[in-house]
Amino acid sequence: MEELVKLHDKQFKPYITADVINQNIEKLAAQLSADVKKSFPLFVVVLNGSFIFAADLVKQLKFPCEISFVKLASYRGTGSTGQVNELIGLTENIEGRTIVVIEDIIDTGNTLEKLFALLKDKKAKEIRVATLLFKPEAYKKTIPVDYVGMEIKNEFVVGYGLDYDGLGRNLKDIYILHS
Repeated sequence: MEELVKLHDKQFKPYITADVINQNIEKLAAQLSADVKKSFPLFVVVLNGSFIFAADLVKQLKFPCEISFVKLASYRGTGSTGQVNELIGLTENIEGRTIVVIEDIIDTGNTLEKLFALLKDKKAKEIRVATLLFKPEAYKKTIPVDYVGMEIKNEFVVGYGLDYDGLGRNLKDIYILHS
């Protein structure tokens, strides 16, 4: 793992290695396979941050499934704006379907709450949530998070799809803000 990484005006230090990330993705894939493989699920990937995680996760699923993408945003810089804006919507008919939302990270839950409401309005039969990273200290919602790769502290992280104002998504490891 590399040393400090500078993105814009901030420095980040190593936090979670690619090997640990991959081990957790294997665990999540096994759990999902056991739970939803018979339901022909639609995986709804929340962009931009989840694209790498989603690709690595679905490559390990050995059952028929579909994948779609939505783009919802609530971050600016290193903090949540508190408002979620729907940028690109879901076009598939999901009525009566099992949906698995794929998130890179769940902290406040604002984005998840907005997406959950949109999916319910479209009459999804069942909605499950899978996330690589979960910040239980920051989570303020009641929507269950069914599959958690790793719980982390309420700290700002980048890498493996996560960014700081557009930079850092391409890092294979996850980094934490260096104080």
